[in-house]
Amino acid sequence: MASKPGVLTNWPWTPLGSFKYLILAPWAINGTYLFVSMEKSERDLSYFLIFPFLLWRMLHNQIWISLSRYWTAKPGNRSIVDKGLEFDQIDRESNWDDQILFNGILLYLAYKSKTLDPSRLPVWRTDGVILTILMHAGPVEFLYYWLHRALHHHFLYSRYHSHHHSSIVTQPITSVIHPFAEHIVYYMLFAIPMASALISRTASIASIAGYITYIDFMNNLGHCNFELIPKSLFSLFPPLKFLMYTPSFHSLHHTQFRTNYSLFMPFYDYLYGTMDKSSDTLYETSLKREAKSPEVVHLMHLTTPESIYHLRLGFASFASRPFTSKWYLWLIWPVTWWSMMLTWLYGRTFVVERHRFDKLSLQTWVIPKYSLQYFLEWQKESINNLIEEAILEAEEKGAKVLSLGLLNQGEGLNRYGEVYIKKHPQLNVKVVDGSSLAVAVVLNSIPKGTTEVVLRGKLTKVAYTLAFTLCQKGIRVVTLREDEYLKLKKSFNTKFESNLVFSKSYADHDHQMTWIVGDGLDEEEQLKASKGTLFIPFSQFPPKQLRKDCSYHSTPAMVTPRSLENLHSCENWLPRRVMSAWRVAAIVHALEGWNEHECGNKVCNIEKVWEASLRHGFQPLIFQTQSNKQ
Repeated sequence: MASKPGVLTNWPWTPLGSFKYLILAPWAINGTYLFVSMEKSERDLSYFLIFPFLLWRMLHNQIWISLSRYWTAKPGNRSIVDKGLEFDQIDRESNWDDQILFNGILLYLAYKSKTLDPSRLPVWRTDGVILTILMHAGPVEFLYYWLHRALHHHFLYSRYHSHHHSSIVTQPITSVIHPFAEHIVYYMLFAIPMASALISRTASIASIAGYITYIDFMNNLGHCNFELIPKSLFSLFPPLKFLMYTPSFHSLHHTQFRTNYSLFMPFYDYLYGTMDKSSDTLYETSLKREAKSPEVVHLMHLTTPESIYHLRLGFASFASRPFTSKWYLWLIWPVTWWSMMLTWLYGRTFVVERHRFDKLSLQTWVIPKYSLQYFLEWQKESINNLIEEAILEAEEKGAKVLSLGLLNQGEGLNRYGEVYIKKHPQLNVKVVDGSSLAVAVVLNSIPKGTTEVVLRGKLTKVAYTLAFTLCQKGIRVVTLREDEYLKLKKSFNTKFESNLVFSKSYADHDHQMTWIVGDGLDEEEQLKASKGTLFIPFSQFPPKQLRKDCSYHSTPAMVTPRSLENLHSCENWLPRRVMSAWRVAAIVHALEGWNEHECGNKVCNIEKVWEASLRHGFQPLIFQTQSNKQ
């Protein structure tokens, strides 16, 4: 928001929240009904096409968002401002679609007032398209230039335009983040070419839709924060530099504030001497800037079909909050299905985000597989091949550490990464499964003074290590299944096994308030836990929360230091600025320069890893139990 918000700062439908889309429903339904119910000769194409056109605008903008985020996930790589985004900017820019709703209202009102009389709107008219181009290049660009300069006057800037300039590092949707009052003025300005075509009776559906699409395209282009206009384009037609700006040209306006005021055509900046002198230099520098190699790679995978939208490349606002399934995602199931086919056909690991921390370059790569596929025997070879290729690619890029996230590690899949180390013994990149830090986080989540815990869930490397460490510390570990008890007892090799207990009866442990749980905890077992029980997961995935009278800790994770840059999306179901222990482990491994793998049966010194994590600024995730809340 602007530093001194002026009149008409907020959008009128802001109080409606997610229900704001309903304001277009009556018109959209009416237009569709009339188009379907009428005879072909009487159908009203212009009225019907307004709603699909608004959907096209949404899709067009989303394509730019995903493209920009994919491109800037690789540091360097023609990027312009090499700084990160933060959650406050994502929240501030989450209403980018308000201007599309406003556009829809204006189009529907124009139609109802007979301004957009369908009898005068053919699909195409060449003279109308030419007139629209000329009116934009002339009056619109000229008036916008001086309007923009006026908006930078202290009075208007502090009340309106400073809201837009709160974003130094831009992304495509930054282009439309303005107070409501500014958008009213902009639409009056952009109406000039369309109104001219309508008055002259040369307007067409193509001239109106094409002009608005052009505005969206150029807005997104100017704010995408990576340079994609080839130098050869200006070499072939030198005057183009006066007729089309570049992303680097407009980026300077956001970093320098008092230069490069033009809308899309820099002509007036050249004419009035407000072009930034470093425009050409920054343009050429950005084109030559190459992608930087990551030093730490975290390898994750998709979880559910809807999780594609929760990636940083997906829906920005959705990705900035802990993942939960939303009902409205079912409305776009064709897109979800298409994305599943695309990941299956593409079949290659891709980069989704990058961070910087203490001079380390961090990247997250995604294996294009879903959680369900990891449990299919016939998919294991394909998954292992993808993981192996990712490790070798990280090796080629000079990465120091690669961590295996979620189900990319496992006894049945790759023995916690050991198969890759044995196959490639000369690897310089250290493969880390993060088990030691995951154990440390769980141990430090157990309430002080605890003398007995229940251990239940699929026995993994973390579970075995936890059970042994707890027994070593003198804490009784109660197991509820005999097969799990026997496996744990065998792994102890007679050491501290007296603290390992098998109990068939839940009633014998009604007083027990701490359960350490993993995958496989079923509904019946949860319901038999005593009231007030604290469930602490040791698994990658959280248990289903069935009990309102019990507390559920998060999966092993830590709060990141504020100095960790470009963190503006949530890792699966974890809160903001929180990373899984498996991911943090790789960062700490690289910071400490440990020259060893942590995979297979190897577990690093738990206390050493925990202390190193705290020393580098990672903190335990503070959690309130049910009793504390009451």
